[in-house]
Amino acid sequence: MQNRSYTMHDLYFWRITLSLALASFFVFASMYAVQPLLPVFVKEFGVTVSGSSLALSLTIIGLIIGLIVLGFLSDRNGRTMFIKLSLVGSVIPFFLIPLSDTFFLLLVLRFVQGFALAGLPAASLAYLSEEIDRRSVQVATALYISSNALGGMAGRVLTGYLTDHYSWEMSFYVLAVMGAVILAAVLFMLPRSRFFEPSELTFSNDIKAFLFHLKNPVLLLIFGLGVILQFSFTGMWTYLPFYLEGPPFSLSLKTISYMFFAYGLGVIGSPAAGWLASRIGLRKVRLAGIIVLSCGILMTLSGVLWLLITGLCVACLGFFTAHSLTAASVSDQVSHHKGSASSLYLVSYYVGVSLGSTAMGPAWSLFGWTGLVLLAAILPVIFIILVQKQRKVSNS
Repeated sequence: MQNRSYTMHDLYFWRITLSLALASFFVFASMYAVQPLLPVFVKEFGVTVSGSSLALSLTIIGLIIGLIVLGFLSDRNGRTMFIKLSLVGSVIPFFLIPLSDTFFLLLVLRFVQGFALAGLPAASLAYLSEEIDRRSVQVATALYISSNALGGMAGRVLTGYLTDHYSWEMSFYVLAVMGAVILAAVLFMLPRSRFFEPSELTFSNDIKAFLFHLKNPVLLLIFGLGVILQFSFTGMWTYLPFYLEGPPFSLSLKTISYMFFAYGLGVIGSPAAGWLASRIGLRKVRLAGIIVLSCGILMTLSGVLWLLITGLCVACLGFFTAHSLTAASVSDQVSHHKGSASSLYLVSYYVGVSLGSTAMGPAWSLFGWTGLVLLAAILPVIFIILVQKQRKVSNS
């Protein structure tokens, strides 16, 4: 193998890119696979609507813990080991969960799976930056991130379709087999690290870096926006299956799962947002994305199915535009410890996922779809208004 960083002209560039894209596809499919199945868990295990949402939120809590722990460990022990272990730890629970006779055991396995899932995002971007030439790394990163959106969409659609035709257990077995095949491909294709240098910092120094960023008021606003965006977006999608299975739509689980194809706009929204931001400014495009997100969420109040579907597509376009630019703005605000700053944004992002999937439960129980949608649509706008007021006070 060569002693220089790989470029797009090298075979190993494509082996790395394809390996991480496949791994990312499976990890994000695994993470969100339960979202359309929450109504099924309510009926199967006799739990409440909010209780069923723990199948997603506890996975995300495990992921958040894993991002911090495994991120530190990958800085000391290498990247590829954690990428491969992440896949192993993601596949095994899919074989075990269908054997669960209690919802509690299912939740425990999903929490463990969430922790394992974190190995990939904790190590992959650092691995790409170390092994691939800086002029080519953006291409590899874009393909990796696009696979996140595609995997999340595919996992939801696959489990919904298979559960409607067979059973939720069968959908998990299919995911397990798919994951095993992807694991074998990654084990074969992913090259070892050549430029990894173990961190000599102590864990206490890493913690100090995290605490340093938490004293930055601008970063705190960015992290807060990450929480709010995902809270609203995840809240809408988590309770959408409960809304669509009842009147006036009374849709089957298979048909409901097709709604998640709207996530495909995330593949378009992220790069388009970057292109627009480079021409008219990040803040303007991000603000436009937030407004589009809120408008799309409000459109789902319609009792006309095609208009509701359009609203879901608009919401996805707005969300991925706002999210990608919010994530991009993190590095612009720090001059050192950029890795820990990015990790904190990821943590805030997934805190929003966890809160949106479970904390939105009372809004659904008390006020139904209308109350949930109004809350989800208004929160991002209120947050932006408060941020603008704070900036004016700071500048005066």
